[in-house]
Amino acid sequence: MDDVVKLLKGTVDELEKLLNAKNVLGDPIDRDGATVIPIVSYGFGFGAGGGTGGVAGQTGNGMGTAAGGGIRPVGAIIIDAGGARVEPVRGDMATMAEALGSTVAKVMKAKGKPEA
Repeated sequence: MDDVVKLLKGTVDELEKLLNAKNVLGDPIDRDGATVIPIVSYGFGFGAGGGTGGVAGQTGNGMGTAAGGGIRPVGAIIIDAGGARVEPVRGDMATMAEALGSTVAKVMKAKGKPEA
């Protein structure tokens, strides 16, 4: 049982490294007087287990851990001369780069600037 506790603790310790604002709020991007901060949503799951015993007089032992997760773009915080606002991502986006590019293009268009 101690091995399972150690395994679970190690998994939780690694997950704690992932759970921080830096992973939900991306690096700010400054351009033409506007700051765009990407926002993503991510989720995860994990499990751990162990066992003892054997079959027909044989000894046995086992333990394991597994984890999985996903990430998707949600929108961006936009800070410009007009103030701060949140712009959501609409539609299906395959990658964070597509979502961010779409949002930045929208902001630049709204400011009357040509897209990069």
